[in-house]
Amino acid sequence: MKKAYFNWSSGKDAMLALDKTLSAKEYNITKLVTTVNTDYNRVSMHGLSVDLLEKQSEAIGIPLEKIELRGNVSMAIYNTQMKTVMTNLLKAGYEYAFFGDIFLEDLKKYREDKLAEVGVKAVFPLWKQNTKKLLLEFLQKGYKAITVCVNAKLLDASFCGRIIDEAFIEDLPENVDVCGENGEFHTFVFDGPIFKKPIDFTIGEKVLRSYTPSKNKKDNCYTEDNEPWDTSFWYCDLVSVQ
Repeated sequence: MKKAYFNWSSGKDAMLALDKTLSAKEYNITKLVTTVNTDYNRVSMHGLSVDLLEKQSEAIGIPLEKIELRGNVSMAIYNTQMKTVMTNLLKAGYEYAFFGDIFLEDLKKYREDKLAEVGVKAVFPLWKQNTKKLLLEFLQKGYKAITVCVNAKLLDASFCGRIIDEAFIEDLPENVDVCGENGEFHTFVFDGPIFKKPIDFTIGEKVLRSYTPSKNKKDNCYTEDNEPWDTSFWYCDLVSVQ
């Protein structure tokens, strides 16, 4: 089989994409790669503690490689550091990189272009599939997930720290993608058919965090013309049970 690594978010889309890839038996996924915010020791964007990320990797049975980045890292520094990581992975025999993306064309192109610079091919097992069908498939397979981060401009705090189920789907506003593919929410998968055992945790506090994006053109960050709209999020802290 072809040796590959998975760009791992710890969430439901990545998990379903991994499940499908393992079932197809064409690629041998032997590493999960995740970016970690060193300011908080948490998964970038998702806000999940590294402790739970490591337990998830152990429960799945695939080794984890963490890419450590500062919270305010510029795109220029991010791209440089990621290129170094991708080059090292290629040297280790990883010619394919997997993602759980579904339909964000610009993000897909960005990933493909950056990987192509070092000679790695990007693979998207869920690409262009119906998001509601995907989420229902995720649930029908027996996976369990909880929301750890939601976009405060689209969802209120009640959606944060909530178990993903059919009731969750029905309660989502019409303008929110069922899989949160536009960044509306992020999840943590804590149990499922490929897990050796469920991951134990308790639900901690919810906090609202807002961010001011950099407009430093030198750092290749946001400008006035493409300032992001997703700058305020509700986070639910999940506490690992030892």
